Amino acid sequence: MTWALLPYGSFTTADDPDRRRVGVRLDGPRAGRVLDLTAASRLLAPEHAALFSGGTLDHFLAGGPASWRAVREVLLGAWDEVGDDVTVANADVALQLPFAVGDYVDFYASEHHATNLGRLFRPGGDPLTPNWKHLPIGYHGRSGTVVVSGTPITRPAGQLRSSDGDVSVAPTDRLDIEAEIGFIVGGHSELGRPIPVSDFADHVFGLCLVNDWSARDIQAWEYVPLGPFLGKSFATSVSPWVTPLGALAHARLAPPPRDPAVQAYLDDAAHPWGFDITLEVRLNGETISRPPLASMYWTGAQMLAHMTLNGASTRSGDLFASGTVSGPDPHQWGSLIELTHGGRAPLTLDDGSARTFLADGDEVIISATVPTPDGNGAASLGEVRGTIIGR
Repeated sequence: MTWALLPYGSFTTADDPDRRRVGVRLDGPRAGRVLDLTAASRLLAPEHAALFSGGTLDHFLAGGPASWRAVREVLLGAWDEVGDDVTVANADVALQLPFAVGDYVDFYASEHHATNLGRLFRPGGDPLTPNWKHLPIGYHGRSGTVVVSGTPITRPAGQLRSSDGDVSVAPTDRLDIEAEIGFIVGGHSELGRPIPVSDFADHVFGLCLVNDWSARDIQAWEYVPLGPFLGKSFATSVSPWVTPLGALAHARLAPPPRDPAVQAYLDDAAHPWGFDITLEVRLNGETISRPPLASMYWTGAQMLAHMTLNGASTRSGDLFASGTVSGPDPHQWGSLIELTHGGRAPLTLDDGSARTFLADGDEVIISATVPTPDGNGAASLGEVRGTIIGR
């Protein structure tokens, strides 16, 4: 086989729930099954088998790009030939958080999203802050509340300020989603040494899907002057499957033109890391948005370059996310605050119910696809889902 996504994950089974194993999702003639790489690597790639013995991607991420490439080449050569004794049906696996999350950073990289929010928050003014087109804006999040897809999301509480100025503590009334792509770091970088955009693939193993849940009313009251805190830190959901960069070379593309010109360390003209990936957001089974990653102003390579410009080091398992992916058209907006114009224009769903923000019991599923190299189809990057439960 010359190409397949072959995303990696971590799983358990009902008959052995305490033993985690590294899995590879199979496609094509083996679709519907997961390769048990912890077992199969002892035969397919014995020199790399130790990287999978722990049942998570942690050791594999630390192995670095030479190991990433070597294992993928082995899998491409053997994935449709392995026996059923080292595969498990999709229905029989319980997918786990695939790696131990180190540091977590979330960016704000979509010009369309930032413009939409700027118009809501600063009507009549410039929707973009003066720094927005000069650097990828981000914040450090809470890695301990990054959870795997399917984990229930408890409605968070925090301080709220009403329109008449009263301050109280209560559960959020404006619980939102943010459809994002996450980038997973492997290996490590040295303290004091920035990572240039040209070295992105030496430090980032692959992509996952992210829903950075947001309590907009808590966020609005607390974020001045230091930025997001309790309105973001209660939960961030990630997909259980991690797609390696090596599977996405054909989907790379140039990002939109930048004006003004970026600083030299962000100049990616020779190393464009945009991707032709389309996300889909479903609320209670109904598609409400299809955000295109290709429209993002800042790329993952630029985010990593800026994140380390001051000499900050990285380590295996660090996760940084794109921020909400939104396109130019309303059906491409990746958050409810945009889709409902700040809650002033509720969405009417097919069942007749209306939503401004999320209600208890709502299920959100974010999925994504990438075109196949032949251009005749689309391959799934998986999904990240979560259901809201009340306090």
